[in-house]
Amino acid sequence: MQYSTEILIEKPISEVLKKLNTIDNLKHWQHGLVSTSHISGVPNQLGAKIKLKYNFGRCKMEVLETVTKQNLPSELHATYTTKGVRNIQENYFKVTEDNATLWISKNEFQPTSLKMSLCLFFMPGAFKKQTKTLMSNFKNYLEKGVSVHQPN
Repeated sequence: MQYSTEILIEKPISEVLKKLNTIDNLKHWQHGLVSTSHISGVPNQLGAKIKLKYNFGRCKMEVLETVTKQNLPSELHATYTTKGVRNIQENYFKVTEDNATLWISKNEFQPTSLKMSLCLFFMPGAFKKQTKTLMSNFKNYLEKGVSVHQPN
Protein backbone atom coordinates (compact mmCIF):
# COMPACT_ATOMS: atom_id res chain seq x y z
CA MET A 1 0.00 0.00 0.00
CA GLN A 2 1.34 3.42 -0.98
CA TYR A 3 0.18 6.93 -0.16
CA SER A 4 1.45 10.46 0.25
CA THR A 5 0.68 13.00 2.99
CA GLU A 6 1.77 16.61 3.30
CA ILE A 7 1.62 19.36 5.89
CA LEU A 8 2.64 23.01 5.95
CA ILE A 9 4.75 24.00 8.95
CA GLU A 10 4.94 27.72 9.65
CA LYS A 11 8.65 27.61 10.53
CA PRO A 12 11.87 27.91 8.49
CA ILE A 13 13.27 24.68 7.10
CA SER A 14 16.42 24.96 9.26
CA GLU A 15 14.30 24.92 12.43
CA VAL A 16 12.10 22.08 11.14
CA LEU A 17 15.09 19.87 10.33
CA LYS A 18 16.90 20.68 13.58
CA LYS A 19 13.87 19.60 15.65
CA LEU A 20 13.04 16.64 13.42
CA ASN A 21 16.60 15.27 13.54
CA THR A 22 17.00 15.40 17.32
CA ILE A 23 16.22 12.02 18.87
CA ASP A 24 15.35 13.61 22.23
CA ASN A 25 12.49 15.51 20.54
CA LEU A 26 10.70 12.37 19.30
CA LYS A 27 8.93 11.95 22.65
CA HIS A 28 7.23 15.32 22.15
CA TRP A 29 5.40 14.35 18.97
CA GLN A 30 5.30 10.53 18.81
CA HIS A 31 2.53 9.34 21.12
CA GLY A 32 3.35 6.11 22.94
CA LEU A 33 7.12 6.39 22.53
CA VAL A 34 8.81 5.16 25.72
CA SER A 35 12.46 4.87 24.68
CA THR A 36 15.00 5.21 21.90
CA SER A 37 18.29 3.33 21.57
CA HIS A 38 21.08 4.19 19.15
CA ILE A 39 22.16 0.95 17.45
CA SER A 40 24.76 1.96 14.87
CA GLY A 41 26.04 4.65 12.55
CA VAL A 42 26.08 8.40 12.91
CA PRO A 43 22.57 9.58 13.90
CA ASN A 44 20.49 10.74 10.92
CA GLN A 45 23.23 9.80 8.46
CA LEU A 46 22.99 7.12 5.77
CA GLY A 47 22.81 3.66 7.35
CA ALA A 48 22.22 4.88 10.92
CA LYS A 49 19.95 2.63 12.98
CA ILE A 50 17.91 3.33 16.09
CA LYS A 51 15.43 1.19 18.02
CA LEU A 52 12.17 2.85 19.02
CA LYS A 53 10.00 1.29 21.74
CA TYR A 54 6.31 2.16 21.95
CA ASN A 55 3.62 1.35 24.49
CA PHE A 56 -0.01 1.72 23.45
CA GLY A 57 -1.66 0.17 26.51
CA ARG A 58 -1.79 -3.56 25.88
CA CYS A 59 0.11 -3.20 22.61
CA LYS A 60 3.87 -2.89 22.91
CA MET A 61 6.00 -2.52 19.81
CA GLU A 62 9.67 -2.25 18.85
CA VAL A 63 10.54 -0.54 15.58
CA LEU A 64 13.94 -0.46 13.89
CA GLU A 65 14.59 2.77 11.98
CA THR A 66 17.27 2.72 9.27
CA VAL A 67 18.19 5.91 7.40
CA THR A 68 18.25 5.04 3.70
CA LYS A 69 18.93 8.48 2.20
CA GLN A 70 19.97 11.80 3.66
CA ASN A 71 20.16 14.75 1.31
CA LEU A 72 19.30 17.66 3.58
CA PRO A 73 17.74 20.11 3.48
CA SER A 74 15.47 18.56 0.86
CA GLU A 75 15.28 14.81 1.59
CA LEU A 76 15.42 12.34 4.47
CA HIS A 77 14.33 8.76 3.83
CA ALA A 78 14.11 5.85 6.23
CA THR A 79 12.78 2.34 6.59
CA TYR A 80 10.83 1.32 9.68
CA THR A 81 10.65 -2.39 10.40
CA THR A 82 8.57 -4.15 13.05
CA LYS A 83 6.83 -7.47 13.44
CA GLY A 84 4.60 -8.00 10.43
CA VAL A 85 5.34 -4.88 8.40
CA ARG A 86 7.98 -2.67 6.85
CA ASN A 87 7.33 1.01 6.11
CA ILE A 88 9.49 2.65 3.46
CA GLN A 89 9.20 6.39 4.03
CA GLU A 90 10.49 9.17 1.80
CA ASN A 91 10.36 12.64 3.35
CA TYR A 92 10.72 15.75 1.21
CA PHE A 93 11.03 19.31 2.51
CA LYS A 94 10.38 22.45 0.47
CA VAL A 95 10.70 26.12 1.40
CA THR A 96 7.57 28.11 0.57
CA GLU A 97 7.42 31.74 -0.55
CA ASP A 98 6.73 32.90 3.01
CA ASN A 99 9.70 30.93 4.45
CA ALA A 100 7.50 28.15 5.85
CA THR A 101 8.24 24.47 5.22
CA LEU A 102 6.16 22.03 3.21
CA TRP A 103 6.76 18.47 4.48
CA ILE A 104 5.73 15.72 2.05
CA SER A 105 5.85 12.14 3.31
CA LYS A 106 5.56 9.28 0.82
CA ASN A 107 4.92 5.93 2.47
CA GLU A 108 4.91 2.37 1.25
CA PHE A 109 3.79 -0.30 3.68
CA GLN A 110 4.96 -3.83 2.87
CA PRO A 111 3.37 -6.59 4.95
CA THR A 112 5.63 -9.41 6.10
CA SER A 113 2.84 -11.49 7.67
CA LEU A 114 -0.64 -12.62 6.69
CA LYS A 115 -2.18 -10.75 9.63
CA MET A 116 -0.64 -7.46 8.51
CA SER A 117 -1.62 -8.12 4.88
CA LEU A 118 -5.23 -8.34 6.04
CA CYS A 119 -4.91 -5.16 8.14
CA LEU A 120 -3.49 -3.24 5.20
CA PHE A 121 -6.23 -4.56 2.93
CA PHE A 122 -9.18 -3.94 5.25
CA MET A 123 -7.99 -0.84 7.13
CA PRO A 124 -5.75 1.27 4.86
CA GLY A 125 -7.22 4.44 6.32
CA ALA A 126 -5.81 3.65 9.77
CA PHE A 127 -2.24 3.80 8.43
CA LYS A 128 -2.85 7.05 6.56
CA LYS A 129 -4.52 8.56 9.64
CA GLN A 130 -1.57 7.58 11.84
CA THR A 131 0.91 9.27 9.47
CA LYS A 132 -1.21 12.44 9.36
CA THR A 133 -1.51 12.42 13.17
CA LEU A 134 2.27 12.14 13.63
CA MET A 135 2.89 14.96 11.17
CA SER A 136 0.25 17.15 12.89
CA ASN A 137 1.77 16.37 16.29
CA PHE A 138 5.17 17.49 15.01
CA LYS A 139 3.67 20.69 13.56
CA ASN A 140 1.95 21.47 16.90
CA TYR A 141 5.14 20.74 18.83
CA LEU A 142 7.21 23.01 16.61
CA GLU A 143 4.73 25.87 16.12
CA LYS A 144 3.00 25.90 19.53
CA GLY A 145 5.32 23.99 21.86
CA VAL A 146 2.61 21.37 22.47
CA SER A 147 3.95 17.95 23.50
CA VAL A 148 1.88 14.76 23.21
CA HIS A 149 3.10 13.90 26.73
CA GLN A 150 1.73 17.06 28.34
CA PRO A 151 -1.53 16.70 30.27
CA ASN A 152 -4.57 18.16 28.50
